[in-house]
Amino acid sequence: MATPPLIYVLNGPNLNLLGLREPEIYGADTLDDIAGRLEDRARALGLAIDMRQSNHEGHLIDWLHEAQARGAKAVLLNAGGLSHNSVALHDAVKAIGVPVIEVHLSNPQARESFRRRSLVAAAAKGTIAGFGALGYELALDAAARL
Repeated sequence: MATPPLIYVLNGPNLNLLGLREPEIYGADTLDDIAGRLEDRARALGLAIDMRQSNHEGHLIDWLHEAQARGAKAVLLNAGGLSHNSVALHDAVKAIGVPVIEVHLSNPQARESFRRRSLVAAAAKGTIAGFGALGYELALDAAARL
């Protein structure tokens, strides 16, 4: 049996606190809740996912490199606050040949001014923002069509 195409789902700082941290902004779903729905959606699309979270920028960069080395079809990246200030993540996204779709639970354009610029977005294939946890599924659907 052929191995299904692999999608990395990478989550940055503080996303381990989903469901607890500011649920009025980020929703009540935990990262495990999101992972469960993504696994189901991935199976339906004939894909496999590898979902990870780290509070450390270097881990995200290493995983982006790994996604390329493993021949991933795409990466869904919610870099959290690092989206707005990490030149290193921007450079890592640009350096790999794997399409990266940036995901934000909230709509950064409707929030504080410092959140309105994303260095990751400038290197990503596209961005899905403002749809809460559903954004991950929308990004997975987009990745399936790449």
